[in-house]
Amino acid sequence: MNTEILTKIHETIQAYKTIIICPHKRPDGDCMGTAFGLQDMIQSTWPDKQVYVSGEESEYVKFLGTPDTIDDSVFTGALVIAVDTAAEDRIAERRYAQGDLLIKIDHHLNVNPYGDIEYVDTTRPAAALIILDLYRLFKDVYTLTEKGVRALYTGTLTDTGRFKYPGVDGDTFRNIAMLYDLGLDAQSVYAQLDTKSEALVRFKGYVLLNYQKTPNGVAYIEMTDTLIADYGVTIEDASSLVNELSVFEDCPVWVLLAEYEEQIVRARIRSKGPAINEIANQFDGGGHPMACGANLGTWTRAKELLVALDAHVKAYKASK
Repeated sequence: MNTEILTKIHETIQAYKTIIICPHKRPDGDCMGTAFGLQDMIQSTWPDKQVYVSGEESEYVKFLGTPDTIDDSVFTGALVIAVDTAAEDRIAERRYAQGDLLIKIDHHLNVNPYGDIEYVDTTRPAAALIILDLYRLFKDVYTLTEKGVRALYTGTLTDTGRFKYPGVDGDTFRNIAMLYDLGLDAQSVYAQLDTKSEALVRFKGYVLLNYQKTPNGVAYIEMTDTLIADYGVTIEDASSLVNELSVFEDCPVWVLLAEYEEQIVRARIRSKGPAINEIANQFDGGGHPMACGANLGTWTRAKELLVALDAHVKAYKASK
């Protein structure tokens, strides 16, 4: 935890009347949990401030809140905070540059530095934990309501795979313990996250019946736009099934390939063995060593990714 930069962020937040928090495109649980948690923390501490979350909605964690619709004029003189967003072009709210000052708060590898103030802590397995670091550092100042507590817990829970992923450590649980002290109702969060539509359950069955494996142990599933539409699920719902392929003993790496709007193919890549971020970087992607994404564009490019990952897994297995 870099207390010097966190102090600068705290002082900057204090100084601005209007604050706009910007998640990334196609936001996940951590991104939205971080955004709504930070919004609650600032708004409940300083009720006279105008604090917005502006960007895309997430169906998966819609119980946390809905992004605000704001006019261009709101950005004038405002502090903008981009959360959980490694690359500047991934900020969903494209008017962010109209603000007075930009802060980046993130936990991914800092391959694209940006912002007037930048706080990147790759030791934190969820961006929500950085907000909790800020809260803990200025505990005598900040207030969190039930809404913020729930949001920050959801962000941490989803991005750590329910505390199973690498990077979870004692600080993770010390921050989570603090949320329990603040009145966290964890069961209500689990109830929301564990509720699935019948359409999604049927689609999960499709995934388990139709996954494939490469020769050396990369499990993968291909999801076309037509297939997703036929099952009546959203692309976000479909992509949430990535970890259904995590259970195979002989497959340390698994991939979900999905066709987005305009037939653009993207990949969600996960590992419980070899680091995969360098492979993702070769395919216009990136992320954490064990959890990455890649913008592939075409199914041909997707096949190239699988070939590269298969060779990577082969080398990994040979080295053990």
